[in-house]
Amino acid sequence: MTSELQIGSHVNYESKTGLLGCVETTLQNRANALMFYTGAPQNTRRSQINLENVVQAKKKLEQHQIPFSNVIVHAPYIINLANRKEEEKWQFSIRFLEEEINRVSTFGFSYLVLHPGSHVQEGVSKGISNIIAALNEVLENTKEKKVKILLETMAGKGTEIGKTIEELKQIYEGVKRKERIGICLDTCHLNDAGYDMTSFDTFLDFFETYFPLSLIGCIHLNDSKNERGSHKDRHENIGFGTLGFDTLLKIAYNKRLEQVPKILETPYINRLYSPYQKEIAMLHEKKFCPTLFEEEKKKQK
Repeated sequence: MTSELQIGSHVNYESKTGLLGCVETTLQNRANALMFYTGAPQNTRRSQINLENVVQAKKKLEQHQIPFSNVIVHAPYIINLANRKEEEKWQFSIRFLEEEINRVSTFGFSYLVLHPGSHVQEGVSKGISNIIAALNEVLENTKEKKVKILLETMAGKGTEIGKTIEELKQIYEGVKRKERIGICLDTCHLNDAGYDMTSFDTFLDFFETYFPLSLIGCIHLNDSKNERGSHKDRHENIGFGTLGFDTLLKIAYNKRLEQVPKILETPYINRLYSPYQKEIAMLHEKKFCPTLFEEEKKKQK
């Protein structure tokens, strides 16, 4: 892989166009990385994977020299490993996560981003224990798969676990198959959790006291609508939030994480227009444009 900026965005996976549609959207955005959900993140409906479509999509990735390691899959939000008050629901989350790992393996990719979960009044300690128990079962039941779960840093909204690096370390320490666990940094979440992103190298120094940087498999590059420490988790477009363009640009081009794919999850303009092509271009040009979305904003909502 070259020293070129590794940048992409979330792209929609639709049953008709499948992975090939995801790759084509990525190329239209002039990106060299992408992230997708294998189905709607809020429900369990999943279409059968078209293997011929996957073959065609991978050929396009190879033609455009996009490494498979730059393709990230995100697990659905409905998986909650932290709460075990209702055993049936907890077991459902385990089974569904196993199914998602199997789907990622069928696609032939390596990274699955996972929100650790919310303890829902069970308490942080109990929630972490529940996550560890669930991950150990999932990883044992999928031990022949090469898919690595990337635990995402969370904003701390409600009873979310993963709002601190210490909490992620506790989970990591309890997992038996540590080679199957990594970390996904989310800049909006880190800001909202209370971490200072304006000095990213200082944050990375702190992170390295708990984990080697090699465990970071993905960065969600998002601005935030909120002040640091708000615990709200509201993403904003690049440069238009409280983190600001210069801070995010430095993170995107940080030499220590040069080869880690950066994925945009910023909001659509008027909930209709994708911001990604313009945001990616702005990051490549290294210059903030405050009127970037004026044309879309003027259109009827």
